Amino acid sequence: MADTRRLAPATWRAAEAAHVARAEGLTATYRERRGRGESHAVEDFLFTYYPVKPSLLARWSPGVGVVLEDAAGSRLAGARWFREEGGDVELDRARFLADRGGAVRFHHALLGAVADRPARFDCFGLHEWAMVYGEAADEHRHPLPLRLGEEATDAVVRSHRVQCSHIDAFRFFTPAAQPLNTLQPSRETQVAMDQGGCLHVGMDLVKTSIHLGPAVPGDLALAAFELARDIRVLDMRASPYDVSSFGLAPVAIETPAGKAEYVAAQRDFSVRADGVRHRLLDVTTRVLAG
Repeated sequence: MADTRRLAPATWRAAEAAHVARAEGLTATYRERRGRGESHAVEDFLFTYYPVKPSLLARWSPGVGVVLEDAAGSRLAGARWFREEGGDVELDRARFLADRGGAVRFHHALLGAVADRPARFDCFGLHEWAMVYGEAADEHRHPLPLRLGEEATDAVVRSHRVQCSHIDAFRFFTPAAQPLNTLQPSRETQVAMDQGGCLHVGMDLVKTSIHLGPAVPGDLALAAFELARDIRVLDMRASPYDVSSFGLAPVAIETPAGKAEYVAAQRDFSVRADGVRHRLLDVTTRVLAG
């Protein structure tokens, strides 16, 4: 049995309240827009592409291997995968692993592989450009104009070496762009190909956090969300879309200065993502240890 730690009632109740307040602050603008029937091409991605729901993000958990003292009658006492014994409550690792073992093992393998693999910083964010390559203006995923226009955007793609290694970016390439990619990632090769310099691999840590559910402590779940939110801003700033209407300046990756700016930000996010990744890897290790 992996080691456990205990939280006194005052400690865990304060942690839960602080988590709810922080989570609600992080999702406030999205919830307000949704209430007005409005959308945001940059920020809404986290809620429409990933399985992130404000209510789910606000649901605090102490994580695996933590006992909440005197928690009988609390929300977690009756929550799925938690058990109560003598008034104390903790995640039931055996039940959680029985139900979610496939997801835990997959993410354990993926997190470990990426952590052990050198990060690469030579893609320059061309995945977003390849997603609009050869398309007419009315076919793009986002209702935004292209900063350089369609023809000049296509020329940027043709003049660069496209080398996207992430399946969940590559699968959105246009049919005309897919043969231009030097790599052909697939779901079967994801563990072997994902690498820590990829912005989408960093954003995907929020998906990992959600898939691991209550095994992830609340502060780590919010850290993964904040990381994905911040990476998404760079992803769109470096995209071919004109995001000036959102108050965002472009990262012009078609220029040497823009490439340098992109790589510098990419490196910073890689370091930040690595910290989140190792904490999530510790979660999967603890669950698998039983």
